[in-house]
Amino acid sequence: MNGNHRQINLKNKFFQRIVDEIDVGVHAINHEGKTIIYNKKMGEIEGMHFHDVLDKSLLDVFSFNKNEDSTLLDVLRNGTIIKNAKQTYFNNQGKEITTINDTIPIEEGGVRIGAIEIARDVTKLEKLIRENMNKKGNTRYTFDSIIGSSFEIQEVIEASKRATRTTSSVLIVGETGTGKELFAQSIHNGSNRSEKPFISQNCAALPDSLIEGILFGTKKGAFTGAIERPGLFEQAEGGTLLLDELNSLNPALQAKLLRVIQEKTVRRIGDTKDREIDVRILATINEDPIDAISQGRIRKDLYYRLSVVSLFIPPLRERKSDIHDLVQFFIEKYNHLFGMNVTGIDDNVLHVFEQYDWPGNIRELEHIIEGTMNLIDKEDKISYVHLPIHFRNKQQLKGESALSTQSDNLLVQKGRQILPLDQYMKEAETYYLNKVLQLHNFNITQAAKTLGMSRQNLQYRLKKYKIIKTGQ
Repeated sequence: MNGNHRQINLKNKFFQRIVDEIDVGVHAINHEGKTIIYNKKMGEIEGMHFHDVLDKSLLDVFSFNKNEDSTLLDVLRNGTIIKNAKQTYFNNQGKEITTINDTIPIEEGGVRIGAIEIARDVTKLEKLIRENMNKKGNTRYTFDSIIGSSFEIQEVIEASKRATRTTSSVLIVGETGTGKELFAQSIHNGSNRSEKPFISQNCAALPDSLIEGILFGTKKGAFTGAIERPGLFEQAEGGTLLLDELNSLNPALQAKLLRVIQEKTVRRIGDTKDREIDVRILATINEDPIDAISQGRIRKDLYYRLSVVSLFIPPLRERKSDIHDLVQFFIEKYNHLFGMNVTGIDDNVLHVFEQYDWPGNIRELEHIIEGTMNLIDKEDKISYVHLPIHFRNKQQLKGESALSTQSDNLLVQKGRQILPLDQYMKEAETYYLNKVLQLHNFNITQAAKTLGMSRQNLQYRLKKYKIIKTGQ
């Protein structure tokens, strides 16, 4: 009997450790609606300790909106499996939580004895989606929308938050796709101008003949077809005007812009009257400001006037520790949009992402994830074969470049002695096959797809070169 008791205790310890280590929330109730299983991840999602939940009635701990019910209790009552269902509820401190759940009844001998729920946290995503639907002024982003815990991005976030306290101009510098407008909107929403207009204009999107009238406004009759129209400065009164890609604006317009910023007045085209304005100016450029000045794309005096506060958004290649969190965020976003249930990416895909330089930055990463989600069938994880073909081709070219370096090293390792061609080709091909197989954890089918050959052809080459998985 004591032996059986020890076995049960041992199994319980194994079970609890497994439940606590998995990266999804697990919550189970018995036939009375009381919690009997509550794992570590679920506590993180709900901001609760298991002591607050265990052995307690679900409705004594959590509350639900008037027209919503607990999916756990619903399944306990009706015995119907619920898959991929979104649920919003509140913990015992009133914190709102949104999860995507798979909920299953537990039966024994035809009698329903409980229910178990597997939950994924989408609280932050749901909040962002609501912000998109109910825009605050003309903006949808706040500092909570910025994903990343690296020192590089947190340093910029803190500097941006400090900038919300003043009305000084801000110059935001960053490569294409780093999220410059996200920071601009966050600064606006964090300031006391948040209830006033936020207007954004891409200076590269329109020709000079049009953008001047759009920025400064026009007086009726100023030129053929001109109407009485306020410009963006007047429309943004009391709020914020974002001038995106300022370095594409011609020098003459930059001089006029400088006058408006300094004088805090604007004159419509064709008018003689100056109108006072109260507008905070934010500007973005996608290159080093020193290069832009030296090559005449930004006037030096305008740069000094705008760069009272300068924010330099790091490219993704300088904050690669954030890639995992960004990937998870985009997966949850497209799970929500596409009605899918992808849980993450394989380790080898994460490794590929961390080795890549991301010239398109976060925007490129999001496009890769969106494209990948369109290629997944029923799998719950993104693997290398799901990545868009154009991205895989880049990696293969990179691999071929590395192979070229390795091949040169083969000559050096042989004491600079030139090898016979067949021996050289054999060593190079063996090296390349090994690398591709390691990338796919020695999965022959996936490696063959990447190499563009049949499974049988790859197996023939493995036998020919006596390539086996390490440890076999």
